[in-house]
Amino acid sequence: MGSTTQLTAFEAFLQGYPAIKYIPPSSPEYPAARKPWNEARLDNPLAVVQPESPSDVAALVKYAKLNSLPFTIRAGGHNLEGRCVVQDALLIDMRALTAVTISSDRKIATVQGGILQDELANKLWEHGLATPTGAIPSVGYVGWATYGGYGPFSAHWGLGVDQILGATIVDSNGDIVKADEALLEGIRGAGGLFGVIIDLTIKVYPLSCLLAGPILFNPTDIIKTCIDFNAAYEELLNTEGLPPQLTIQQICFNGPMGRAFAALFLWSGADIEEGKRWSEKIASLGPLLVNMVAPTTIPEWFVANGAIIPPKLAGSGFSHNVRHMSPLVAETLGRNIAIMPSDPGCMMSIHQLRGPSAGPQDHASVFATREPHYMLELLGFITSGDPEGSRQWALQTTKEIERVEPENLLPTTYISLFNSAIQAKSPTEALEKTYGSKAELLKDLKAKVDPEGVFALAVPALK
Repeated sequence: MGSTTQLTAFEAFLQGYPAIKYIPPSSPEYPAARKPWNEARLDNPLAVVQPESPSDVAALVKYAKLNSLPFTIRAGGHNLEGRCVVQDALLIDMRALTAVTISSDRKIATVQGGILQDELANKLWEHGLATPTGAIPSVGYVGWATYGGYGPFSAHWGLGVDQILGATIVDSNGDIVKADEALLEGIRGAGGLFGVIIDLTIKVYPLSCLLAGPILFNPTDIIKTCIDFNAAYEELLNTEGLPPQLTIQQICFNGPMGRAFAALFLWSGADIEEGKRWSEKIASLGPLLVNMVAPTTIPEWFVANGAIIPPKLAGSGFSHNVRHMSPLVAETLGRNIAIMPSDPGCMMSIHQLRGPSAGPQDHASVFATREPHYMLELLGFITSGDPEGSRQWALQTTKEIERVEPENLLPTTYISLFNSAIQAKSPTEALEKTYGSKAELLKDLKAKVDPEGVFALAVPALK
């Protein structure tokens, strides 16, 4: 059935669901509605629909299954490969579903599947609460959390995936169901592979103050700065250790004043004076340029983060997990950030997994990478022009990390940054590299709950 015939039949179906917003290719809203975060993804969906309720989502899935209509799901649209958009597939945009319900004991919250990270964090902040999120406001929370969820609160409370207590999904029959424990194990790490996530029930924590900001180091000799900072940071970890309230994310980026090397500092503890003491300690680990750490709020922090994110990007990202920031790894990263393309879309950052998620969990999960490690984020993106130079820089850096110290690499990597099209030869290899020993369990669960492949275009790809 051709796309014109499919659209005609689909439009007739939508007559019975006037609340579902319909954006066909002929609509002036279509270009913006179809656009993923990675503008290198040029696929055009059959149409875009924006359901207003869980029952709308269920009706759409039932229709798609009955008519063998492929579809994808979008919340924030930040998958690095842009896989929320697939050529000639229906795009179901969840962004109208953003409700947050907080329990009477203020320990859990139920959040709908279309909410963005800053929307959730801001609503919780109004109640003196917080939960782990990433730092980018426009990222869809549910996708971030269910596929892992590294971020600046993970040392304190754990990864996003480890906050999930329950879920409601639209299953492969188009029914709205509560996930049982077996299904939750899969959702904790493989997200929407098993159905459309209507809502998640998550842990929340008291938080009424925040200390955050970048600590910028002198980038004149950026190779030496990278090596020296990491040596001092590793020494601090091995001798004194870091408090759980503190998370440090190293980052190299192209700012208005040129190349910058920074430690992004976030303190989510009640003792702000102790946090300030730690900001001074971190600032002493390298050739300090300026320490911009200051008291703030989560809403203000997200606004500041959003202001430095380029409005459009195109390119490719890559990732590796390393056990230690050894001198060899630091030197390799330093050499490559020294020659990093100058576009603001090109950057490197380092997330660290330590704290409550670095070990066995109370709840079963297919997220397999539990050994303490550093997750390297190599973003070969640009804001305009041809992204090939930035992509090649990120790819070359990735390959050098593989060669320089292979025994330091973990066997698994982070699916949300792993470039499956380039870093794996097949879907099977990609699954093994991202889920390790959990890969077979994930495939078995998929075969059980979605035997007909209704959600065949979900991440991760199994075929």
